[in-house]
Amino acid sequence: MTEPSETTETTTKPERAEPTLLEQMGGVVGLVSSTIPVIVFVTVNSIAGLQPAIWSALGVAALIAVWRLVRKEALQPAVSGFLGVGICVFIANQTGEAKGFFLFGIWASLVYAGVFLVSVLVRWPLVGVIWSTLNDTGFGWRGNRSARLAYDIATLAWILVFGARFVVQNYLYDANLTGWLTVARLSMGWPLTILVGLVTVWAVRRVGRIEKSHTTSSPATA
Repeated sequence: MTEPSETTETTTKPERAEPTLLEQMGGVVGLVSSTIPVIVFVTVNSIAGLQPAIWSALGVAALIAVWRLVRKEALQPAVSGFLGVGICVFIANQTGEAKGFFLFGIWASLVYAGVFLVSVLVRWPLVGVIWSTLNDTGFGWRGNRSARLAYDIATLAWILVFGARFVVQNYLYDANLTGWLTVARLSMGWPLTILVGLVTVWAVRRVGRIEKSHTTSSPATA
C-alpha cells in the first residue's frame, strides 16, 4: 500500500473573472437606475412643483444608493449617482426652474467631449487609457499604429455622443422645452451609452487580437 504524497494535490485559487465593460459602467441596473431620479423629478414637478420634485428626486437617489450598498455592489457608483442627483437638484433650486436640473449634465457633456478630443489629438485616446488603467494592462498599444487607431475610433465615438448630447439638450434648454429636454436626456442617456459601449468593446477586442498576434509573431528570446 502506497502512502499518499504530501503534495498530491495543489490547491489553486480560482481566477477572478475580469469585469466586463458593462459591469465597469455599473451594469444594466446602474444604467437604468440613473434614469429613475430624472423621471421622478419631472413627474413630481409637473404635479406638485419644484420643491417637492427636488426632495423626491433626492429621496429616490438616496434609496437607490442604499439599495445598491445593501446588495454589496461597488461603493463608487452608488455614491457618485447620489452626488450627481444632488448637484442637479442644487442647480435647479438655485435657478428656480425645473430645467436647471439638466444644466449640469449638459455642460458636463461638453467638457467630456473636449477632454476626449484632446486625448485623441495628443495620441493618448482616453478609451485606451481608461481601459488599460482599469485592467492594469499597460500602454504598449500606443506603439502600434493599428491598435492606437482602434482606440482613436472608439474615443471619437464617445466624442460624437457627448457632442450630440450637448448640442441637442442645450438647444432644448435655451428654447425652454423642458418636456422635450426630458425625452432627450432619457433617449440620449443609457441607450446611446450601450451603443457606443459596443464600439468600445470592438476596439478592446481588436487591440487584444493585435497584441496577441504581435506576441505570437515575435521571435523567442534565448
